[in-house]
Amino acid sequence: MSAGAGHHVLAVIGGSGLYEMGWLEDVEEVSVSTPFGLPSDMILRGQVKGGDATVLFLPRHGRGHRFSPSNINYRANLCALKMLGATHVLSVSAVGSMREEIEPGDLVVVDQFLDFTKRRASTFFDDGVVAHVPFADPVCPILAGAVYEAARATSARVHRGGTYVCIEGPQFSTRAESLMYRALGAHVIGMTNMPEAKLAREAELPYATLALTTDFDCWRVTEEAVSVEAVISVLNRNIVRARDVARALAHHLPDVSQSPARHALRSAIMTSPDATSPDAQARLEWLIGPRQKAD
Repeated sequence: MSAGAGHHVLAVIGGSGLYEMGWLEDVEEVSVSTPFGLPSDMILRGQVKGGDATVLFLPRHGRGHRFSPSNINYRANLCALKMLGATHVLSVSAVGSMREEIEPGDLVVVDQFLDFTKRRASTFFDDGVVAHVPFADPVCPILAGAVYEAARATSARVHRGGTYVCIEGPQFSTRAESLMYRALGAHVIGMTNMPEAKLAREAELPYATLALTTDFDCWRVTEEAVSVEAVISVLNRNIVRARDVARALAHHLPDVSQSPARHALRSAIMTSPDATSPDAQARLEWLIGPRQKAD
């Protein structure tokens, strides 16, 4: 079930609740080994019923929620999806609201990120090959537009655009931190989209986020402090909507040939082929292919 030329392959990264994809057929579980280790779990692969796209689903935290945000193998996750032929990546992520107008239960299709993570491997190019990809606009606007239209078809309120601040976790923010993030312009707060979005860009994968708002973050002093119970209650309701969005998107995947992600590596690799070690070449073969050394 590999992707052929011009074939759309939608990769969905999200919580294990998204596993209930009755709109897929010929479903199988695929185990992938990558140069960066194993991804979070086996990857579900299937064909869209009544459509011509393939869907890959990867539970970000592993089934049973085994990995904390800091311990997710983001590099293996994105590498595995690329190796399986992904052409579009939808990140489904639980977030807290940093704005009055974004209420619990709302969906947000973000377009910017603030990265406050501290101890995560955030690049494929950290040993033997150096690359600097452009990242000013981290979300693919073409894919994000399609996600927004798919979300509008649900019964949820959806907001287009906004800044996602990603924190290390696993603790929620202090009130002082929450107020600082608001002052910096954040609209939602979460723990998982970085370095996920950075690695998607390095892998030349068009990436968009569907943020599921579960609560107001603790900046809102009229609210009780964030509790896991409240978050899970709203999240369970939003998971149903997220599945509806993924299904609608899979039936109407856009042409992303003009996405800023598609040729992100074109001028980004700084290391000459002559200076690339055999180990680095082997580790990145899936991404950069063979590089010709000078005679």
